[in-house]
Amino acid sequence: HGGSTADRNTVNSPQAIKAAILIQRWYRCYMARLEMRRQYALSIFQSIEYAEEQAQLQLSSFFTFMLDHFIHLNETDKDNKKQGSPSGSDIQLLEYEQMIEVPDSYHGPRLSFPLTVADTNSLLRAFKDQQQLHARYVLQLLHETKKVLKQLPNIIHLSTSYSKEITICGDLHGKLDDLLLIFYKNGLPSEENPYLFNGDFVDRGKHSIEILIILFAFLLVYPNHLHLNRGNHEDYIMNLRYGFTKEVMNKYRSHGKKIVNLLQDVYSWLPLATVIDSKVLIVHGGISDTTDLDFLNLFKRNKMKSVLRPPKSSTERNYDLERSDFVEYSPVTRVKRCPSKVCTPRVHLELTAKEWKQVVDILWSDPKNQNGCTPNKVRGGGCYFGPDVTARLLKRYNLKMLIRSHECKQEGYEISHDGKVITIFSASNYYEDGSNRGAYLKLNPDLIPRFVQYQVTKSTRKQTLHQRVSVVEWSALKSLREKLYCRRSELIAAFQQYDHRKRGRRISATEWASAMESVLHLALPWRTLRSRLVQLAPDGSVEYLSSFNDLEIEPPIKEVQPALVETLYRYRADLEIIFNIIDKDHSGLISIEEFRQTWKLFNSHLKIDIDDESIDNLARSIDVNKDGSIDFNEFLEAFHVVNKFKN
Repeated sequence: HGGSTADRNTVNSPQAIKAAILIQRWYRCYMARLEMRRQYALSIFQSIEYAEEQAQLQLSSFFTFMLDHFIHLNETDKDNKKQGSPSGSDIQLLEYEQMIEVPDSYHGPRLSFPLTVADTNSLLRAFKDQQQLHARYVLQLLHETKKVLKQLPNIIHLSTSYSKEITICGDLHGKLDDLLLIFYKNGLPSEENPYLFNGDFVDRGKHSIEILIILFAFLLVYPNHLHLNRGNHEDYIMNLRYGFTKEVMNKYRSHGKKIVNLLQDVYSWLPLATVIDSKVLIVHGGISDTTDLDFLNLFKRNKMKSVLRPPKSSTERNYDLERSDFVEYSPVTRVKRCPSKVCTPRVHLELTAKEWKQVVDILWSDPKNQNGCTPNKVRGGGCYFGPDVTARLLKRYNLKMLIRSHECKQEGYEISHDGKVITIFSASNYYEDGSNRGAYLKLNPDLIPRFVQYQVTKSTRKQTLHQRVSVVEWSALKSLREKLYCRRSELIAAFQQYDHRKRGRRISATEWASAMESVLHLALPWRTLRSRLVQLAPDGSVEYLSSFNDLEIEPPIKEVQPALVETLYRYRADLEIIFNIIDKDHSGLISIEEFRQTWKLFNSHLKIDIDDESIDNLARSIDVNKDGSIDFNEFLEAFHVVNKFKN
């Protein structure tokens, strides 16, 4: 016992207590530093994501022009007569499906309609085993889903009185593992276990089509207990940029085009909002100071094929809607060779500016802490709405709460506006393994939300917290360095404006931060990040050219000028959308002439300072085998930024 007493005296000694306090302080500081690194990594990812969305929206008019003028190229009169419309009539579609034979060699699920619980179970098993549903069943499923969605109102009204709780899930973005984990933890959808999925089912992740198939299958089996809101990514032009179109074409090559076209119609029939117990409003993005739920509930929502195709008058003209960065562009006069029947813009179902704006606001808006309603210039569409805007809308419609998604949150959810706005985001590891948790919420009859968090763990399972944070941080900084490289010329010019005394290519940290923000507009804490992005001189100044030290682009074509390489990299996502529009069969091949003409059109629209001769030289260089075609997928892969010195 004497030894035990001595141990207790040692433990209780002042030195031991001081040591424990020091260790505790060190640990708290260490954890705080890790948390700060994780938070700024998340802010980098989010800033870059929103900048890309802004670019997509600002180019919406250009994409609209491309779709209007090139969508019917290479389609024969026979094809047009057969299809009639992008998705075809119901009768023609059924005939088309019946023509698709399912071979005996196919071992995946074989669906029969109407679907049963056994069908949903077979789909879940198949996708867990990485099997693929045959194109015939995909088309039939989409066709049946469209019929069900058409019967629904714009705003769904649900009640918790028929069940104990309703489960609400946010963005999934093609992350099948997250959906399967939700079902494992929370149970499958059923009459006793209703679900609401709040948009953005597709894009970014690799299994978007599987997620749609699962959700639509459960919708068909439980139409009163599985509910879907439209998100801003349920949009075929968004899918061209963010990967879903490419996923479908890769998985369903011969029938992919038909699936993509039919999905346009399915998207347009998705409900816009849900109200639970007449007290909780659920929309994908948010609201504005002009959001009118009565108006939203009445208009024909299927007119909104794409938010990125705003309404326009019969004569194309420039216009600027209130709280919008969308500006119409009309380069028709430059396309002399385009036949009149092709150059005639498509006639839409008379979507009005008010209808368009109402939908943009609920799909694209984000909450802010300050009062008021201002344009969402970070994303480029929708608005930032403050607590006062929330309070007024809730009071006007006698509501208690707004639930929305649309934003990645580190913990999977966030509560704002004095508890009246909840953000729920269900895609874990959204930017990188370990970057964020996912979450869903359960709403009981007392309307008290209960959050359930999770994180799909694979490669991160055996890593320490420090290792996981380092991976996320490195990935975020790599993405940011790529942005620096593709704006290299502009950044150097901005740096040199401050280096008027030619101080050995050095400027102050404040000047460097100002130059970075003036070019990139990412609203990042540049002074905090400078030690991770540039070399610092002994006096604390920034050696600004070191911003590009560990980056390079290795183009496969020696003749390409550095300025053109930089430009191609900067606009590669936009070019991919344009080429996907031209490449009707999604073969990855387009003609040299199409490449040349499209790039020149894009060049003139963005006022990019690349001369025609450089474009012609590039086009000839890309066509290595001189067959008159460009393999654009390989071309895109070739122009990418690499780190010369990987940490």
